[in-house]
Amino acid sequence: MTDRLIIRRPDDWHVHLRDGAMLDHVAPYTARQFARAIIMPNLSPPVTTASEGAAYRDRIRAAVPAEYDFTPLIVAYLTDHSDADEMARGHAEGVFTAAKLYPAHATTGSAHGVTDVANIMGVLERMAEIGMPLLIHGEVTDHDVDIFDREAVFIDRTLAPLVRRLPTLKIVFEHITTAEAVEFVKAAPATVGATITPQHLHINRNAMLVGGIRPHAYCLPVAKREQHRLAVRAAAVSGSPKFFLGTDSAPHAVHTKEAACGCAGIFNAPHALESYVAVFDEEGALDKFEGFASEHGPAFYGLPLNAGTITLERGETVVPDRVGEVVPFHAGETLGWRLA
Repeated sequence: MTDRLIIRRPDDWHVHLRDGAMLDHVAPYTARQFARAIIMPNLSPPVTTASEGAAYRDRIRAAVPAEYDFTPLIVAYLTDHSDADEMARGHAEGVFTAAKLYPAHATTGSAHGVTDVANIMGVLERMAEIGMPLLIHGEVTDHDVDIFDREAVFIDRTLAPLVRRLPTLKIVFEHITTAEAVEFVKAAPATVGATITPQHLHINRNAMLVGGIRPHAYCLPVAKREQHRLAVRAAAVSGSPKFFLGTDSAPHAVHTKEAACGCAGIFNAPHALESYVAVFDEEGALDKFEGFASEHGPAFYGLPLNAGTITLERGETVVPDRVGEVVPFHAGETLGWRLA
């Protein structure tokens, strides 16, 4: 049995750091564990221009303690009115690593999102030309589509046709939650990859609904049936370079989660690596963890691997009930690994 795991320093390829006081509160937890992170742009107002992206990057850097070597990778928020030249300029200047497609009203902070992919086809064509990745929240928003089916329907209606139309466009299918998503990514060209969160490896929809409404297990895309959790879990530990770490850590103050209309999002940043490695341990796949956490993401984005290592060791990590005004993932539980 392996009791100590040394891996190349990992990255988080999908995280919400928010802004203002919440940014100051949560950014150190991500910077402590990860060398780089793809930062989601769904602020209020969203990050849509290169100048806004550069300013947000500065605020993140100011929120990270000086002892942490951390690089925030900024993402542009696409709207129906996004300009191809602005995206290309931001990418060329090193401000925008990628651009994010939120279907309008699909999730938190998506009110300004895209109402129809046809409206941004010119932007996507330019992104394909310059090698700028597209990150997708893959759900339809039609009221007649069940919330548990919205990812699978998005694949058929939007994602599959987009991949056929722009085969050279790099696409990250974010925070996948279904067997359909796993099979699509596996069968897609090498230009298509996917991030996987710790919560979608650990919980199914029972976590939200059995024994009462449990708002701190509510995120979007929502956790699905057990068969889907097992499919996503198998993809994560498979060793396939198409799947890589993206926490989708999304903090909300407790009073906004425990409300009549609670916010979607799970804050997993404080113990993300301990949560992930527990899954790989349970699946007998510790030898695959470095690839998932530290290698597949940089390879997909065309970025160098990180220097340095981190060490995880078998031992108790007691997750607190609260981290400030935010309830973390695994609150009150004891994980079997710790970050040395």
